[in-house]
Amino acid sequence: MAEVEQGSEAADAAESEAESGGAAREAADDAREPETENGDGTAGSRAVLTVERLEVDFGTKEGVVHAVRGIDFELQIGEVLGIVGESGSGKSVTALATMGLLPKSADVRGSIKFKERELVGLKEKHLTGVRGTGVSMIFQDPMTSLNPVYTIGWQIAEAILAHQEVSKEDAWKRSVELLRKVGIPFPEERINNYPHEFSGGMRQRAVIAIAMANDPEVILADEPTTALDVTVQAQVLDSLKTALSETGAALLLITHDLGVIAGLADQVLVMYAGRPVEVGTVEDIFYRPSTIGLLGSLPRLDAEGRERLRQIPGAPPSILGDRVGCPFAPRCPLAQDVCRETEPDLQVVESVTSASGQHRAACHFAEEVGRGDHGKIFSDGVVDNVVV
Repeated sequence: MAEVEQGSEAADAAESEAESGGAAREAADDAREPETENGDGTAGSRAVLTVERLEVDFGTKEGVVHAVRGIDFELQIGEVLGIVGESGSGKSVTALATMGLLPKSADVRGSIKFKERELVGLKEKHLTGVRGTGVSMIFQDPMTSLNPVYTIGWQIAEAILAHQEVSKEDAWKRSVELLRKVGIPFPEERINNYPHEFSGGMRQRAVIAIAMANDPEVILADEPTTALDVTVQAQVLDSLKTALSETGAALLLITHDLGVIAGLADQVLVMYAGRPVEVGTVEDIFYRPSTIGLLGSLPRLDAEGRERLRQIPGAPPSILGDRVGCPFAPRCPLAQDVCRETEPDLQVVESVTSASGQHRAACHFAEEVGRGDHGKIFSDGVVDNVVV
């Protein structure tokens, strides 16, 4: 009971904020609209998050940075969509745009819909109602997303009190329960700890607990396993699976780790230079890939002898200003004149799954590349960023 009393005192400030959060709760109720129906009375689309023609620009002294250049996807109930790509490809900007957390200097165009509700241009007081209950986010660095001067328990309870009509004591009990579900040992004691008293993996699991506190319908996870060792990564992924099981939420998973994608994702979207370059199921991307560079650079367990890793030459292109041609052409050993002159659109390519039209690639030679040996295209001639 002492822990509850201490938690109640720690949550006083959170309840004070929650008392003025009526508008946010009303907006949250509006966000949880029932599924639409077609004219014949049948259930409509099960998409909880729909992004169409999303573009994000940032004005700088040097010119306009085109961070995201036309991305489209749908996230269905219970589905896991993995977004992969090199640093600077626009993955995190896409997630932050969805949450409405980009700075005012960002020029966001296109459509982001939570169910049938348009989020682009929505006022902050209405976005507050969507965040947490409708859409929640797990940020990349828990040490900076958690407040260092408040206990872990206070921060989880704050998220609950801001969106739910519950007592401080119930919010504290729920916080203990959430920590237990994400695998924090001795949660009744550890809930009174501060973020610096948790390890990196424990902090990430605490952030997952906050994300699932209000049973959101969509969870955005921005590289949740970055900078963690393999054992801790497994623990964090188990916590993420628990969050999906407990909430029934759809997951947008941003990561560099193709192993994580293979283990969790249903659909995969590969980004490069701010736009999608390949979209498909996990089977499409891994077994019939046009994204050959990413897969070819991975170490293989079936490799014979000591083979040098096949790297992609060069560096990602600048996203400052306008450009002509395929952005990957300077790094691609198969590039031809058409690649340097015209940027390819996503086109349907052969799929290994039964669903036709799901596998698309932005490459002038997608069909030819897909039939080749992706491990050999970036071959031993690629050494130290120089094509020999």
